[in-house]
Amino acid sequence: MKNDIAKILISEEQLKKRIREMGAEIARDYAGKTPTMVCILKGAVMFYTDLLRNIPIPLTMDFMAVSSYGNKTKSSGEVEIRKDLSTSIEGKDVIIVEDIVDSGFTLSYLTRMLASRGAASIRLCTLLDKPARRAPGITLRSDYSGFVVGDEFVVGYGLDYAELYRNLPYIGVLKPEVYSCE
Repeated sequence: MKNDIAKILISEEQLKKRIREMGAEIARDYAGKTPTMVCILKGAVMFYTDLLRNIPIPLTMDFMAVSSYGNKTKSSGEVEIRKDLSTSIEGKDVIIVEDIVDSGFTLSYLTRMLASRGAASIRLCTLLDKPARRAPGITLRSDYSGFVVGDEFVVGYGLDYAELYRNLPYIGVLKPEVYSCE
């Protein structure tokens, strides 16, 4: 797998440091509350578990699986819910935890959908933000953002290409020849 990586963009140490800081920010903002942390599977699971270990306040957990990519490198713009929440979020403070904001289609859709279910508040927590790829008309902003990245195809630490590379302990840039055959 390492041979497919052009460069390491964000090291394991950088990830750990920033995630500790993000956990502290969330704990400060939600002091006295019990937020519901919603992990967007599969990509955010590593970030989610490390983040939750760094939030020293009561919280609840839930999971959703959504897709707008399939095995492609570009979003189709159509969001498919593959696994929905297992509990009601009515009246709850919800934090959606996602690996990356790219086109913004998925998080825009999820934010609207979860708001319609009566959440008291909805905030976004994303490990990576790729503003150069935002779709026209999408003005999504993450409330808690780890790193801003350029328009490169990134993998590792949960992010994948065709379900591979998720288990890398860092964020790397995938060599174009690996995915350019689409």
